[in-house]
Amino acid sequence: MKVVVCIKQVPDTKGGVKFNPDGTLDRAAMMTIMNPDDKAGLEAALRLKDQYGAEVTVLTMGLPKAEDVLREAIAMGADKGVLVTDRVLGGADTWATSQTLAGALRNMEYDLIITGRQAIDGDTAQVGPQISEHLHIPVISYAQNLKVEGDSVIVERQFDDRYHVLKAKMPCLITALAELNEPRYMTPGGIFDACKAEITVWGRADLKDVDDSNLGLKGSPTQIAKASDKVRKGVGEKVTLDPAEAVDYIVGKLKEKHVI
Repeated sequence: MKVVVCIKQVPDTKGGVKFNPDGTLDRAAMMTIMNPDDKAGLEAALRLKDQYGAEVTVLTMGLPKAEDVLREAIAMGADKGVLVTDRVLGGADTWATSQTLAGALRNMEYDLIITGRQAIDGDTAQVGPQISEHLHIPVISYAQNLKVEGDSVIVERQFDDRYHVLKAKMPCLITALAELNEPRYMTPGGIFDACKAEITVWGRADLKDVDDSNLGLKGSPTQIAKASDKVRKGVGEKVTLDPAEAVDYIVGKLKEKHVI
């Protein structure tokens, strides 16, 4: 079994975010982590490796420093890492990103593709399903549990206060929730192997069956109108009242805001 996991290096928002003049994230200037949903998807693939001997390849698109997140994945147990990086791919929205990743995946062998449900720097949950459309394979999103049975994958798909049980023949694509599992830690031996591992690097010329009009900022049908860091809260209103007056004041404010 061959499993490809699409992972993304995302800003560590605890340290704040920075923007370029065109409104896109200045990724080169920020601390980064592996996207949480993607890490759960990687753990699911590694469990298939443990159980069935699956070969796990991690794929990412990003700046050259995104190689770090691939090495982290290899240190956790992945077998191979592929980085897609090229200046012409910068500023991509979900459409252009999914086109890029699909172009890379057409060069790869896979039975199962796993992506995170969404990235914490975008929260769109669009890239995984879009990849499946480009590749013309089934997709099951919001996976909170999965297992392989023969040539099919059976998934518990989260839905409101319950879940659906869905079955799809491979090849197919699964989008994973962070709640899918508890990702393992890197091991000392894995870290040593990751430092020595050779990362495959692809550029625009390596993407298969993708038109230039669908790549990068120019190929992105959605544009950022405005972007900002966390909205700063105002000072607020400070009052000094005795307990009885304070109760009436709070109740009055709640009614004013239509909370009660």
